[in-house]
Parts: sequence; C-alpha cells; structure tokens
Amino acid sequence: MTPGTSVRRMRAIIQGLVQGVGFRPFVYGLAQELHLSGWVMNSTTGVTVEVEGEADAVAAFLLRLDTDKPPRAAIHSLEPVYLDPRGYADFRIRPSNSHGAAEALVLPDIGTCAACLDELLDPGDRRYRYPFINCTHCGPRFSIIQRLPYDRDNTSMAAFELCPVCRREYEDPADRRFHAQPTACPRCGPGLGLWDADGTVLAAGDEALCRAEAALSAGAVVALKGLGGFQLLVDASNQAAVQRLRVAKHREEKPFALMYPDLPAVRAVCRVSVLEERLLCAPEAPIVLLERQQGAAGPAPAVAPGNPHLGVMLPYTPLHHLLMHDLRAAVVATSGNRVDEPICTGEREALERLGGIADLFLVHDRPICRHVDDSIVRVIAGRELVLRRARGYAPLPVVSGLAGPSVAALGAHLKNTAALSVGRRIFVGQHVGDLETPQAQAALRRSLADLQKLYGATAAAVVSDLHPDYASTHAAEELAGPACPHLRVQHHHAHVLACMADNELDGEVLGVSWDGTGYGPDGTIWGGEFMRASAPHYQRLAHMRTFCLPGGEAAVREPRRCALGLLYELDGEAALHQHHLPPVQACTAQELRVIGRMLRRQLNAPRTSSVGRLFDAVASLCGLRQRLRHEGQAAMALEYVVQPDSSAYGVTLTEEPAGGPWVLDWRELVRQLLADLAAGIAVGRVAARFHHALVEGIVLVAQRTGLERVVLTGGCMQNKYLIERAIDRLQEEGFRPYWHQRIPPNDGGISLGQVVAARARLPWPQADPA
Repeated sequence: MTPGTSVRRMRAIIQGLVQGVGFRPFVYGLAQELHLSGWVMNSTTGVTVEVEGEADAVAAFLLRLDTDKPPRAAIHSLEPVYLDPRGYADFRIRPSNSHGAAEALVLPDIGTCAACLDELLDPGDRRYRYPFINCTHCGPRFSIIQRLPYDRDNTSMAAFELCPVCRREYEDPADRRFHAQPTACPRCGPGLGLWDADGTVLAAGDEALCRAEAALSAGAVVALKGLGGFQLLVDASNQAAVQRLRVAKHREEKPFALMYPDLPAVRAVCRVSVLEERLLCAPEAPIVLLERQQGAAGPAPAVAPGNPHLGVMLPYTPLHHLLMHDLRAAVVATSGNRVDEPICTGEREALERLGGIADLFLVHDRPICRHVDDSIVRVIAGRELVLRRARGYAPLPVVSGLAGPSVAALGAHLKNTAALSVGRRIFVGQHVGDLETPQAQAALRRSLADLQKLYGATAAAVVSDLHPDYASTHAAEELAGPACPHLRVQHHHAHVLACMADNELDGEVLGVSWDGTGYGPDGTIWGGEFMRASAPHYQRLAHMRTFCLPGGEAAVREPRRCALGLLYELDGEAALHQHHLPPVQACTAQELRVIGRMLRRQLNAPRTSSVGRLFDAVASLCGLRQRLRHEGQAAMALEYVVQPDSSAYGVTLTEEPAGGPWVLDWRELVRQLLADLAAGIAVGRVAARFHHALVEGIVLVAQRTGLERVVLTGGCMQNKYLIERAIDRLQEEGFRPYWHQRIPPNDGGISLGQVVAARARLPWPQADPA
C-alpha cells in the first residue's frame, strides 16, 4: 500500500488468552475484510499486530479486535501506538518471536468442539474415527506445551511431522486448523495401542479401541491414557467389576466419577439444571456434582455408596467420544493412580504403578508434559463453584492489584496446589492432591518448577503454611535462601485472601474461615475462625468454642472420638457413661477408659475450634457415622440428610475474660440437639436446626463486628445447604456476602492466598490497581 495522507499505521501489543485460540487467523481475516496491510505474530508476551490503511478502517480494526474475537480468546490488555506508514504491500502472519520475558497466557486443555466431533463421526472424512482430531478451537494445550510461545516446536507434538495435507491446512489462514499446534491425522499423528499388564502390544489403531471396549463390557478394568494422564475405566453397571476396582485401589467408599455418553443419558439418572447442563457441555467439561433422580435406575451401588449425588462428566476428548459412542453406556472414569499419588502420565510408569489394578492399558504415543486431572464443579447459590481446579481451568491466572517480583507458594498439605506470581498475575497450578507420598511431594515440586519454566520467573520469596511439619513447608524451606526469604502465612488467613482475590476484593473484610484443621499461632488447632482480614494483616475477632480431640489424628478419622470430646467439654466424666448415645455405644469399655484418660489428663487430646470436627461430632451423635472411609464423609452425611425445618438451635457470643477474641459457644446448641434426639425428632430436622444454628452464629458475629463485607471460605463452605442459607441470611440482614467461584474454598486455594499475603508484606514498590 502506497502511503497517503489518510493512511495510518498502528501497532498493538495484545496480552491475555490469545495463543492457541485461533487469534492470528481471526486477525488475518479481519485485516483482509477491512483492506488493511501489515502483519501479526505470536510472541512470549502474547500477540503483536501491525496494520496499515485508511484511518477509518484502522479505527474499526481496533474496536473489532475485542468485540469480534474468537470465543475462547480473552484480551487482558491492548496497547496501541500510532506510527508513520511503512507502505506494506499485503497482510502476513509472521513466524513467532521467542525472545523476551514470557508473559503470554497458557490456555487450559479444551474439550472437543462440535466441528471436530462431526468430522470424527463422518465416514467420509479423512479423520473419521481418528482419536486425536483437533483444531484451533479445541484439543490439548496445557498438557502438551513445553515453553512459550505456543508453537508446535514448543509442544510434545514437535516429533510428529505434518503430512502434506495437514501442512496445507496448517499454513492456510482461512482453514480452521491454521496453526492448530496439535493438529494431525492418521497418516502423520499419534496412534493408539492396547497393551496387556506386561506391556505386550495386543492391538493398534481402531482395533485397539474396539478390543478395549469389549474388555470393558466383559468386566475388565482398563487404564486409558487420556489428555492429562491415565484414567481407570470400568463398566459402571457391573457391581462386581466396580467393587474389584475399589479393592485394588484401596478406595473403600469414596465416590467414583462417571462418564456418560450424552446429556439424555445423564438426565435419565440425575436432575440437571440449566446451569449444570451448561457446565457439562462447556469446553472445560468438568465433573459436575449432580443430585440423583429418585427412583431412577442408576449405576452399580458400589459407584457412590449411600451418596444422593453423582459426579458426572461427558466425553471431552475424541478418544472418549469414540468410546462412549460405541459403548452407549456409562463407565466409571476415576484417576489413574494409587491412593495419595498423582495420576500417571507415561505408559511405562502406568504399567509399574497401576500393575495389579488394570487388566489392560489403552495407550497412545503423544507425550504428556504434565499431569492434569479432571476438574470438579458444583453449582451453589446459582453459580458454579470449582472444588478441584485442574483440566479446563488451570493454569489461568487470577489478576491482583499488586505488582512486584515473583513469589512462589507451596500451598497446604491436603488438596495441594502450587502458585506463582508474575507481575500482576497469580498462576495457580493444577491440582496435586494430598502430600502423603513421595510421589505427590515430587509432583508439587514439578508443578512449581513447571510454572517457573513456562514464565521464565525466578522467585524472590517462597511462602508456605505456618504448620512446621507439612511437606509443603519442608519444600519451601529447601527452596529458600539468602536471596529468597521463606515467609509463613496462617492457614485461615490464606483461605480468606484466596476468596478475596477470587472476588477481586481489597481493603478489610470479615473472613469466616471454617474447615477441619489449620495450625494456629497459639499452637492449637484452628478451624472455626472469624477474622478482620486484609492482605497484609488479620485479627482473630472470634472463634468457635474449643473442645478436645482424644487421640489427635485418630479423632479426624473417627467422628465418635470428636463426639466424646464434645460431650466431655459439656458434662465432664459423666459424658462417657451416657450409654444411650451412639458414640458411646460405638466404643468398647477399654476404648472408653483410654479416651477418658486422655481427656482427663489432656494427653494426646489437642484442643480445636474446628467447625469440621463439630460437624463430625454431630454426625456421630445423630448416629450417621462413627468412622470415616474418606475425608468429609460424616459432614456430607449430615448435609445430605437435612429435611425442611424452620427452627435453629441456640448459640451465644461471649467475650474472653482477658479481652481476647469472642467465643461462639455451642453448648446450648448441643443440649437442645440431644434433647431433640431423645424426644425422637427426625434426624433430618435435627440436622437442619444444627445448620441453621451455625448460620445464625455467622450473622451474630457479623452484627457485632459491623463489617459489611463477609467472606465465606474454607472446606466447610463446600456444604451447599450451609453456604446458601448463610448467603440468604447475611443478605437479609444487610451484609454483602462473598464466596468462591474459580478458586476452590478448600485447601486447593491456599497457595493463592499465600501469594497475596506475601506480596502485601514484602518491602517492594507496589502498583496501583489497574
């Protein structure tokens, strides 16, 4: 184009989700439509574009970059600058620039789009039944990228050289697969194989899939290499097969996730709201917790014993779509791991670690760069709440108002995640899990190192929980040094800050942080906390009345012990002789003597303010659970049994004699609860009144503090009945409640809160909120 008086040249640097989403083809098409010349390219910071043409066309181009962008794209910043015209002859897509600091966002893995699904099932298409079909709108991203910018050479697809037909599609800006980095076809891409437990190849290609399907129908356990790691599959209707998987995985009663062929199949078993339907069909394709349809013929009882909910997902990769299309029946699709280990990602690793569990291994040869488990979501208070943040969500950042050098956070001991700040962005890594094994601890270190490698960031500080014995604390100590101080953040303060960051709040709030366990600076176990909280500081305004946990860790696994500690706080020695109560009945005479000795002498009986343990105690008193087979089982049982009731047990707010935090006293609550049980009041109504009492306690403290903004966080805030009633009551009383959205309320959000606290404490210049 020959420069004229009305010709303008504009350069724009665009940051956000602009790589791996078809953004460059979109820019190319927009420039062609508006008759603009210039160029566009990926860089480590995002996308850079230059356009040159008539002033009105350049102005329209700038406006439409945001309004017409691809569905999966998100523009976080766009910096235009106007320059003298250069006389570009045409518009081109330039090779990527790999120099400079890595600031572009890595996109999560994306579920199969409708266009690819149509081709997958079209006998006339050259990718018919090809289990690795994808395009710029779908497919692997986070699980295959090795470094930025997001180009094929920087992914695990680099080893697969494109055939001439795929190359033409890849280089055609008008094609849906233009620069789709994982694109391939049966001639040039990854392939399937079926192995036995010894690693012997039994079949390849579509035959491997068909034989795996036949084995599933016959009751076999198949380990499937998916998008971010292995899954263990079994026919969900086969009780014997599901039970065999439970025994092999040492997973007694914790519910298994299910994959159904399609939405109508899900609706036949579960209630599905409009929002839940959107989540099931969304590109993130998480596991969604759904309420079972009463009377519906569901999966085998061993899938989710005694649970009125099912964790359900739809197929999200071409391989899963083919499997479900052929089987037309639900399968258990649980993480391919052993207890407290991360999921397997490599074929040989799977043979070793899943040996004795899986009968067959359906594998492929596309390397997985990092483990990415399935995400879990629940609809609460009319919006989605992420309970496990992994595939489809990680590693998208939370944007903070504070900027400064990078901070690395190692998270908590349970439901662990790592986090890293880069500028104003905080990247929360994928779910790691509980750090009970060397494999899980190694996965935490890899997750953090991975984020640092992707974004070229060196941590100026490392942060962990206050608890001195957490594996994550030990990992932080190893990473710390003279140029990288180790900061510690109180567990419940981190919970509150994570929820504040999730809702983009600053200033002071009333944080209600309720969970099972958190190390308090006074050496006791916290878990029923009310805090005046901001990023750098917190003040413990109130807490739940404490009681003893006889046996310490044993009480976490045995609600009967929690109940006996609660009763002892109420009635002393007489509590152990109330033989009509379920927790007393659940103990032998010898056990009662040992527990009584612990409580009298305060030996191995730590005091706690934990609401999680209070839930356990009440579930025990109601006869619901005396021992746990998985975390949170007793509290979940208490939530699920709730029946309609308008009453609430009494709680009082008292002041400590020494002027310390207020105490929310549950003693009257427990006395009334015991009286109702003795009078034969239905357990469901008792459970409702207990939940109502806790909510009234939140309102009582909020009214005493006068803080308008109330943040609800911690593992207890996964309880749908509890949090929805708390939201309603706080709003009725004129308060503004906030709860989690993209970041889990459980310990999966702790690393985010740790970063927020550390960045506020460290002495560096801080940017104003953008």
